[in-house]
Amino acid sequence: MQGHTKRPPTDDMVTLRLRVQRRNAPLVKKYAESIEAEEDRNYTVAEVFPEYLGKERQTALRAYRTREGLTQKQLAVLTGIPQHHISEMENSKRGIGRERAKKLAESLHCDYRQLL
Repeated sequence: MQGHTKRPPTDDMVTLRLRVQRRNAPLVKKYAESIEAEEDRNYTVAEVFPEYLGKERQTALRAYRTREGLTQKQLAVLTGIPQHHISEMENSKRGIGRERAKKLAESLHCDYRQLL
């Protein structure tokens, strides 16, 4: 049996593979280059991902759910909200509403107003 012949990397560099909209690729590349150059320039989410403008609530719902490590189905069980309704809320096909925002926020450990 041959031993492992590959040497471990000698630097702290890693390769990342991202899937982004074609139109956003130059912005993401520019941002990554500025990080490597240790520039102080900050980019807004809107600059890098303009397709999310106007979808802040839906993006917040998905982000909080992901942060908690929950699937839509798991969140549905915790909140009593049907999974397909959560999917529709995340995809801008259904409004969230105050009462549902409160149920979701309790399970997602966030302020319900972030979902309104």
